[in-house]
Amino acid sequence: TSEQIEHLHRRFKQLSRDQLTIRKENFDSIPDLEFNPIRGKIVHAFFDKRPIEMNMDEEQLDRFRKEKLKFLFHMYDSDHDGKITLQEYRNVVEELLSGNPHLEKESARSIADGAMMEAASICVGQMGPDQVYEGITFEDFLKMWQGIDIETKMHVRFLNMETIAHCY
Repeated sequence: TSEQIEHLHRRFKQLSRDQLTIRKENFDSIPDLEFNPIRGKIVHAFFDKRPIEMNMDEEQLDRFRKEKLKFLFHMYDSDHDGKITLQEYRNVVEELLSGNPHLEKESARSIADGAMMEAASICVGQMGPDQVYEGITFEDFLKMWQGIDIETKMHVRFLNMETIAHCY
């Protein structure tokens, strides 16, 4: 609607500081990102150069969903070897929980270990006692996210426009 476009325009002007483009440093003014431990990865996501298609059919929507999930997968797969290892997952969980003074590093490790065990049970099923789960592949990652609406899970709240003077 025209109201939504005006709202988006005001948000853009606020974030860009009345410039024609938004730069990475403009994200420094977003309070919700300031203390986010994976802030750099989130900001990098906004400068992804992939084209966005409008009016997509079901096949295109499915491909777009897979691209979003591939982007998310690469946030975890820090060495880009095609697998999210237990150590990589531990690193992300520790980063995310680093701002919580009530959780120790061992607790973060336990959370990551439990999540990795759950991933193994979803992706591999019952494992033998001598079987080792090498890590989450992208195919495994897709299985884990099946049935979850990522559009409601992958978003960043920018600025509370009610508390900001309107820019025209």
